[in-house]
Amino acid sequence: MPSEIVMMDAGALAGAIRARKVSCVEVMNAYLDHIDRLNPKVNAIVALQDRAGLIAQARERDDELARGTPAGPLHGLPHAVKDLAPVKGIRFTMGSPILKDNVAAADSVMVARLRKAGAIFIGKTNTPEFGLGSNTYNPVYGITRNAYDQSRSAGGSSGGAAVALALRMLPVADGTDYAGSLRNPAGWNNVFGFRTSIGRVPADGRDAFMPTMGVIGPMARNVPDLAMLLGVQAGYDARVPLSIARDGAMFNASLERDFKGTRIAWTGDFDGFLPYESGVLDVCKAALKTFEALGCIVEEARPNFSMEAMWRAFLPLRAWQTAGPLLAHYRDPARRALLKPEAIFEVESALKLSAVDITAASSVRTQWYEAVRRFFETYDYFIVPTAQLFPFDANIHWPKQIAGTTMETYHDWQKGVIPVTMAGLPALAVPAGFGAAGLPMGLQIVGPNHGELACLQLAHAYDGATGWTRQALPPLIAASQ
Repeated sequence: MPSEIVMMDAGALAGAIRARKVSCVEVMNAYLDHIDRLNPKVNAIVALQDRAGLIAQARERDDELARGTPAGPLHGLPHAVKDLAPVKGIRFTMGSPILKDNVAAADSVMVARLRKAGAIFIGKTNTPEFGLGSNTYNPVYGITRNAYDQSRSAGGSSGGAAVALALRMLPVADGTDYAGSLRNPAGWNNVFGFRTSIGRVPADGRDAFMPTMGVIGPMARNVPDLAMLLGVQAGYDARVPLSIARDGAMFNASLERDFKGTRIAWTGDFDGFLPYESGVLDVCKAALKTFEALGCIVEEARPNFSMEAMWRAFLPLRAWQTAGPLLAHYRDPARRALLKPEAIFEVESALKLSAVDITAASSVRTQWYEAVRRFFETYDYFIVPTAQLFPFDANIHWPKQIAGTTMETYHDWQKGVIPVTMAGLPALAVPAGFGAAGLPMGLQIVGPNHGELACLQLAHAYDGATGWTRQALPPLIAASQ
């Protein structure tokens, strides 16, 4: 049976550790035992570290508490970092065979903050090669399988993180999001994932002044845990000059709020722009009733802008931003042979672009942002599904059709998350429920720029009214209780 320790919420577990009701060694052993039982079935946690070394680190955390050393919010909690960020001394592959033997020499900015907060790094969470594609598989570690149906995709690129959370193999998890990498796997594994505003969490990069549309954010099984981890991750760092100059303490504020009269727009399929698999919109529309029960006014509406123009502007921006880090690999024939087709597609698409093409696409993106900003003058939030279909077969790379519509590119099926990415908005993925086949689906609660706290507050109220993560345990856990 799962240990009571691994079934505890992260905040409650952290409190029990600080109160010395449970030792860090007990916590580490409970999690490692649980991982030993379940991880072979899903392959969510990779580069797992030696048990003896992890127990020694846990014992050091216990000794610090015994000496009265102040404990950070993650003190003694086991943590696995998504394998797109370096953790000093741990294998750092980004899912690529080119980097299969790479060991990180230093922590990223975000990882250093987790370490300072007391987390113990037990390994990494699996991700697709270079984070490309919303299906977690790579030639280094293999396929990560859905927490609710191991024949299905975990989503991605934070698929390992979402599955590890859902199966209680981690208390909280970190992820990144460009084209739904926090939102899609959260929705497909019945947990919470938070795409934050650009700069909210400092992200290391080759170019500090031209950030991508990718961001870092937290994942959790409830909203207070999500806010706790974001409080650790967020805040200005001088090495990242465009990071937001506020610390994470703001996320320690109360999440309680009255939502009577709050206006929410349900964007649905954006007036037919997005194809959806049968049943997805039904699950999501049923979830909207919870917001109405909280006192919200829910109306179907969308920003006044050409969605096709927004999508066509996304494609060159995506290629340009993605190709930069991959270009050196592409130019080396030996390394190019090891790149997945999607990586080559992005680089070759970027090489066809001019600076004028990028400027034109960025101008459309700005126009889209302005349309969304005006939209928020009428609505407090808008809501859209986290994916256009339920989790698909884990053994295929990406779906070629949705509801009879052919997908033109490997990320065409992720169009439903791109409007948020292009506007740089915070979007908090919450569980919406389950389809007829028992597969999870999620909703994105989207707020205005820098509106993370408002997103957390609405998600907290929604979670209190639904309790999906508590009530609908994955069969791998439910069968063992």
